[in-house]
Amino acid sequence: MKNFNWFKQIVANNGKLERRLSLGEYKRAASWSKYIVSSGAAIKEEGEEEWSADMSQLYIGNKFASGRHSRIYRGIYKHSEVAIKLISQPEEDGDLATFLEKQFTSEVALLLRLKHPNIITFIAACKKPPVFCIITEYLPGGSLRKYLHQQEPHSVPLNLVLKLAVDIARGMQYLHAEGILHRDLKSENLLLDEDMCVKVADFGISCLESQCGSPKGFTGTYRWMAPEMIKEKNHTKKVDVYSFGIVLWELLTALTPFDDMTPEQAAFAVCQKKARPKIPAACPVAVRKLIKRCWANNPHKRPQFEEIVTVLESYSESFEQDPDFFQSSEPHRKFTLLQCLPKCIEANR
Repeated sequence: MKNFNWFKQIVANNGKLERRLSLGEYKRAASWSKYIVSSGAAIKEEGEEEWSADMSQLYIGNKFASGRHSRIYRGIYKHSEVAIKLISQPEEDGDLATFLEKQFTSEVALLLRLKHPNIITFIAACKKPPVFCIITEYLPGGSLRKYLHQQEPHSVPLNLVLKLAVDIARGMQYLHAEGILHRDLKSENLLLDEDMCVKVADFGISCLESQCGSPKGFTGTYRWMAPEMIKEKNHTKKVDVYSFGIVLWELLTALTPFDDMTPEQAAFAVCQKKARPKIPAACPVAVRKLIKRCWANNPHKRPQFEEIVTVLESYSESFEQDPDFFQSSEPHRKFTLLQCLPKCIEANR
């Protein structure tokens, strides 16, 4: 177990704290952990038995990330390192408070059913206004976005690009097989463990495909968002495929998509001009074609993640066997790499 000097235990509070934080108060607060009620035992309400956290076993450390209405801390829960996402309900905006509560409930419900090596592992949660918390495994590698921004542009080795892309695609294939749309797939929501294994995280705006409905008023991230979502049209799993195409471009370039535009300008360019980030000239033709298929303007032309996984796995295997493979061959557009590989080998002979 690592040094615990930076941890602090949540102070037990036997009184009931039912009010919400004022907008100014929760913005100024150095830590929201003091607003989590702990009576020295699990805090459970009806229907929470299977996921409710024992708050007396939770230790909250340093904050390492924050969102519009959330903060994420490193901590210890039952002797294991964890990440703790705290969500605050602002007092001044009742509609927003209700929305955040529904979002919390939805995220916990989805996390409960997910078990896959490329999906973040859910541990427990606490629903006690004015602050909710979600406890997941802690991944020391941080976000993929942070890692890429530490690299020189266009410097990530192709074998690592393929390895990371396969991890992401496998996680997304599993989600889609479970009938779940992520809807906010981006490098910031992809986390790395100590072995550079990628895990998909942050299901705050995810939904079951049968319950997603219209994205009107949807708050996603424009640089990674499919055009049909930007236009607030009905959408399918193919919105995640579009976002994956952008992430694959990030892996190749280690750059931020549309970094010369504001998010709003990027959204306009994607929808009205069908703009996409510029693919580097050194990108292998086969990978270039896959990226373009993923971010096709017509959702029906985008591949399923099942196909993406198969293609990327074959790319990775071929590259491992022959690092010059992408320089000497390219899959026919009507066939997968595995189907055309024998012909490519014969041609080289």
